[in-house]
Amino acid sequence: MDRSRKSSFASALLAACLLATTAHADPTPLRGPALDQEVARLMQAAHVPGLALAVIENGKVVHLKAYGQRDLEQQLPLTVDTVMYAASITKAAFTYATLSLVDQGKLDLDTPIDKLLPKPLPDYDKYADLADDPRWRKITPRMLLTHRAGFPNFRNFPPGATSYDPNGKLKIYAEPGSRYAYSGEGINLMQFVLEHGQDVDVATLMQKQLFDRFGMRHTSMTWRADFAGNLAIGYDENGKPLGHRQRGSVRAAGSMDTTPRDYAQLLAGMVRADGLGAKARAEWLKPVQRIRSVTQFPTLDTATTHDNDGIRLSTALGVTVYQSPRGTAWFKTGHDDGTNNLAFCLQNSRDCVLIMSNSSNAEGLYLYLLDAALGPTCYPWFWESDVPYDHPQWRTPEARTQPHPPCAPVGRAS
Repeated sequence: MDRSRKSSFASALLAACLLATTAHADPTPLRGPALDQEVARLMQAAHVPGLALAVIENGKVVHLKAYGQRDLEQQLPLTVDTVMYAASITKAAFTYATLSLVDQGKLDLDTPIDKLLPKPLPDYDKYADLADDPRWRKITPRMLLTHRAGFPNFRNFPPGATSYDPNGKLKIYAEPGSRYAYSGEGINLMQFVLEHGQDVDVATLMQKQLFDRFGMRHTSMTWRADFAGNLAIGYDENGKPLGHRQRGSVRAAGSMDTTPRDYAQLLAGMVRADGLGAKARAEWLKPVQRIRSVTQFPTLDTATTHDNDGIRLSTALGVTVYQSPRGTAWFKTGHDDGTNNLAFCLQNSRDCVLIMSNSSNAEGLYLYLLDAALGPTCYPWFWESDVPYDHPQWRTPEARTQPHPPCAPVGRAS
């Protein structure tokens, strides 16, 4: 298919998606008791013990509420000031803070990291595995922050692995810059470049650029003893308690502890682009490369789909972007055992939703909560593996071969 036909196909697909969305979904967002009742109903149906929801309109938090419990055994309620694990929504925050260095002229996103480090990357013990692969010299900060360096998510989970490999070696599996492949390794390498090549302490950067600016008093890149008094216990799919890891080292890919109130203030600031100068604003949210993978995980899988062509799903700095019925949308999820988080924004109207939960089941509510709080968004739920809780058949391997266009209506179980 030539370029013009591809463009026409994508435009027609987007129009069909938007028509299907507006024809099958109630565009009126819920607020007040109606929204509370819908959240409670969904949590009960999906067996989610605790969840916090923030809604932002025109860059201001208009709804912030916690539901359920942070500790089932002790019957302790979840609150908007409960400390929760941010998981990978840390990546969006780290990238946003890093953009301040672009404004200051301290970081060029397209300068190869070969030029940013005082010695070759493989000369550092942590990256010695790359000694026989010169392609590391092609990697740039933009590639790292948009998941295009060719790395796996983490070296201990190489492609094809079904379990943790303690002896996993770091390898480049795809030509740097050639494709999207989600990678915590890449984000942590960006942190390494800043700390070892630019003399930037990432914990200090986050504190100054984000935590202080947005009044995030109960947020840290490492564990703090004062968090223990109001802490969320994570629960797996079967309701088994998993506790809360006390992370002692800064990891840009996901070591942050925060609260729903704190991250809601951050998200509102991000959708307003607070703290970014003209140079950084021009870079942030700019689509860098189209995403055509069937699902985000496994990260280096080569299977492709046209499901998301109509919304122009793309990678951007720190987040994923696409064209929704209401213009540019961007989002970042955070997932770990006993943790499900989603930060989602519609940039044109500066409307956002933040979902933070202490349950592995909460991702099954994302689509329905977005519909309830914002109306139709064409959120690419299948690509993100955020399968609605009442459609478990879409979690099977066979489902990967079936179409799941993001704007199509999803029938709810009765």
